[in-house]
Amino acid sequence: MTANPIIENLPKHLRSFIVEQHYEKYTPQDQAVWRYVMRQNINYLGEVAHTSYLEGLSKAGISAEQLPSIECMNDILAEIGWAAVAVDGFIPPSAFMEFQMHHVLVIAADIRPYNQIEYTPAPDIIHEAAGHAPIIADPEYAEYLRYFGEIGSKAFSSKKDYEMYEAIRHLSILKADPNSAATSIKEAEDKLGELSSEMGMASEMALIRNLHWWTVEYGLIGNLDNPKIYGAGLLSSIGESVDALKKNVIKLPYSIDAIDYNFDITKPQPQLFVTPNFKHLTDVLDNFANQMALRTGGLDGIMKAIDSGNTATIEYESGLQVSGTFTDTMIHNGRAIYINTSGATTLNFKNRMLKGHSKKVHKDGFGSPIGKIKGSLKPTRLLTDNDLRELGITKGMYCKFEFESGIKVEGTLLNTLRKEAKLLLLSFADCKVKHQRKTLFEPSWGIYDMAIGEKIRSAFSGPADASGFGLKYKAPIEKTHKIKYNSKAKELHRLYAGVRQIREENNNYNDLAEIWNNIKTRQQGEWLLPLEILELLKDNYQNPGLKKDIKNYLSELKNSKPEFSKLINNGLKLL
Repeated sequence: MTANPIIENLPKHLRSFIVEQHYEKYTPQDQAVWRYVMRQNINYLGEVAHTSYLEGLSKAGISAEQLPSIECMNDILAEIGWAAVAVDGFIPPSAFMEFQMHHVLVIAADIRPYNQIEYTPAPDIIHEAAGHAPIIADPEYAEYLRYFGEIGSKAFSSKKDYEMYEAIRHLSILKADPNSAATSIKEAEDKLGELSSEMGMASEMALIRNLHWWTVEYGLIGNLDNPKIYGAGLLSSIGESVDALKKNVIKLPYSIDAIDYNFDITKPQPQLFVTPNFKHLTDVLDNFANQMALRTGGLDGIMKAIDSGNTATIEYESGLQVSGTFTDTMIHNGRAIYINTSGATTLNFKNRMLKGHSKKVHKDGFGSPIGKIKGSLKPTRLLTDNDLRELGITKGMYCKFEFESGIKVEGTLLNTLRKEAKLLLLSFADCKVKHQRKTLFEPSWGIYDMAIGEKIRSAFSGPADASGFGLKYKAPIEKTHKIKYNSKAKELHRLYAGVRQIREENNNYNDLAEIWNNIKTRQQGEWLLPLEILELLKDNYQNPGLKKDIKNYLSELKNSKPEFSKLINNGLKLL
């Protein structure tokens, strides 16, 4: 295997989500589940999916015959500038999108259990590898995914958003485990419903997740009357993809209005959105990004940073970026005139931490005015040393000056910091900062580093320089459940392995009769393995009696267990 440089260059804070795939832990039944779903997909989706789907399977290193090795996928994805990593179930939306920004697909390592072969509420390798991976073969769509990650990872979340993520993750883990108690699932569903009703005004992350859902997960492309499928949620579920194209599912032109359509992951979608082409997806995303604090900044951006309760960044008009936990802002005449952070803070420029302005230096927080210095004819960020002297601000001298907002500053100027001809910082000793009767900084607090900028032009989630800030994501505490198999299930897996070996080696077809006898006597109700045996009998081993016996068994099973009828019929169609 060759190393994929994209993974090697991933930022450290994303690595806590990466897990080993443990390919050897997939059971022979898991392999059969993959094979059944993929053969159905390729047969059906070849006609109704976007044209890049079938070609994309090959470009992503995905075969219908066996579960993909993520290592092997990486070798092949590297050729189109992407990579893949294994993760444990749902990860936080911001992390998911940041992986996308770095051209990395996150692939849930687990595969859906046998009894959820048509649909699983949890992300699994079928959904991720067979749903997301193929469409990135289209360069325009791949760029949309990357751009979505870039914008989405900057979206502000609310405190409730993370609670919602944890509730969804918990419920999906329970539902994906066939051994979960019904009472536990009901309790988790009730908790999720309760949280949903308490969310309040939608955050930027909640809105952009709606765009993600209606495009990346459940998107259609083409015209309203005869659209094609490109969304991973549909590509990985035959049942949903068939239903999606039915007339009773409303088809709407994709637009910015999709942000207002919430979704329920546990139910069929009542409407779907159709984009005319992949470029339109990027145009709509750009439209939404123009409404985000990332591009609007201002008081609204500062308030979103404060309300998030997490590390955020605000960027002054000068380009200076302050990263920390924002706790307060002072407002004068409807405008923010001062900001405060609490705890460790960094100062940055162009997403790189400034030398001498690490978390150690600003360990107790940071505060600074926003606005123009009174008496200046120029924007403060463009003041030269001569301009500063005319305002009474001279290096090495005790200075007094006032902002147009009424904030007063006095102290000895130690240093100025400029980048690209713009003034970013003035640093003072023995400094006092006041607004009316409120003290904002005292000389005993140390050096006062005063940010420069007439307004806040951007605000976004997370630090400007993740590495410099030492950003760390904690891996989810609750792990996905690993199914524990009893002796009967393990015996069934051995039978699956036997059939797989016969198919791969093209030999020992006489053993199929014995395997079939074991199924009849010890594995009543099994439907998938008989289909695999029938497939082999079709071309390689002429035993009319055995073939008839299996067909009769499947016919009786459809009557006694109607829930298997559709699965069996779909399997028979491919023989």
